[in-house]
Amino acid sequence: MNHGFNILAKPVGPICNLNCKYCFYLEKEKLYPDEHKWRMSDAVLAEYISQYIQAQPGSRVDFAWQGGEPTLLGVDFFRKVVALQKQYAQGKRISNALQTNGVLLNTEWCRFFAEHGFLIGLSLDGPRELHDRYRVDKSGNSSFEDVVRGLELLKREGVEFNTLTVVHRENSQRPLEVYRFLKEIGSKFIQFIPLVERVAPPALKVLGFGLNEPPDPAGNQAPTSQVTSWSVPAEQYGKFLCAIFDEWVRRDIGSVFVQLFDVALQNWMGLGSSLCVFAEKCGGALAVEHNGDLYSCDHYVYPQYRLGNILNRGLMEMVSSAQQHRFGEDKLNTLPDYCQKCEVRFACNGECPKHRFMRTPDGAAGLNYLCPSYKRFFKHVDPHMRAMAELLRNQRAPAELMELLRREDPGALAPKMPGRNDRCPCGSGRKFKQCCGGT
Repeated sequence: MNHGFNILAKPVGPICNLNCKYCFYLEKEKLYPDEHKWRMSDAVLAEYISQYIQAQPGSRVDFAWQGGEPTLLGVDFFRKVVALQKQYAQGKRISNALQTNGVLLNTEWCRFFAEHGFLIGLSLDGPRELHDRYRVDKSGNSSFEDVVRGLELLKREGVEFNTLTVVHRENSQRPLEVYRFLKEIGSKFIQFIPLVERVAPPALKVLGFGLNEPPDPAGNQAPTSQVTSWSVPAEQYGKFLCAIFDEWVRRDIGSVFVQLFDVALQNWMGLGSSLCVFAEKCGGALAVEHNGDLYSCDHYVYPQYRLGNILNRGLMEMVSSAQQHRFGEDKLNTLPDYCQKCEVRFACNGECPKHRFMRTPDGAAGLNYLCPSYKRFFKHVDPHMRAMAELLRNQRAPAELMELLRREDPGALAPKMPGRNDRCPCGSGRKFKQCCGGT
């Protein structure tokens, strides 16, 4: 692998000012038991920025910063980031994305983001009751008001932002309430992340791991269906997505962008997925820790998936290593026959390997815990995805589908789109391929 990769940088490691009950990364402190200063040093920062820019083949380089909570480092740390990026840019265009819980955002932060064109991902799980169910501070108190205050500052200063909503057991039961809330607070770009975490067996707890069992993309571990109490139920995530899609496809195409819907359309267009979890193979989305350790993936920050350290081994050497290549290939190579033959395999590709801990109906290991949800969702959206793909192929906007749906029964959940030789539902009297379905 020598191109097409990105890295999620963790400049403050797992350190955070919140104590989200479902966070899988807080326990990573145990990986560095002797660490007392959780801050990426100047030497590591400069080496990372220099190597990452040099390793990217294109004219644009996208940096992503996360934690823990990266704003704990202060604005001056990221001023240094921007200065180093300019120093090593080599004529390339640099962009930055930063994921934050929003609690520490103030006018200084937001003006800095606006000045340097940072894209901010803001973690928000829905209205107050649903957000505060698990996203609380170190004292167990609400974080909702601080997050919303930060959101308003981002909007006031004109900072580009999107929202990231973790779909857990509670908010998955109220999909439209979550979706409408996100629209009301001004989010036009929405990410939904299903929460699926296993309870670690006793042997791993002895080794220092807490809630999250290290997943194995090669499928060598014994499958288990035991998940945490806050994980989204295996079938509920699909119901959640379908309910939101049914509203989005009738009202919000082209005005609200839901990452999963956009990625699905890419697959229906035959373009492949830009999101690693739905790609046929993985290995192109790595993570670098505060001390320069590089790991195969953000969800595989465990000792056995450490590739090395950027201070003593080249970034490209690690990304192109046999170990990382094998990690990426395992996603495809270990996909069960049951999944290989599935009618929605082209859209799902077995999703993320960290969720593949169930057994197929014929007893094979490696079935995704969320399989029932993805089967439900991808089958449900198929007529609409085919229609939007056809519009795009004819250089028409997918938003035109909303008008077609308004002319049909508004209570139909999956209306049948007209065939190319059917009369166009717009009332023109022409065939669909010669009217709204044509050029």
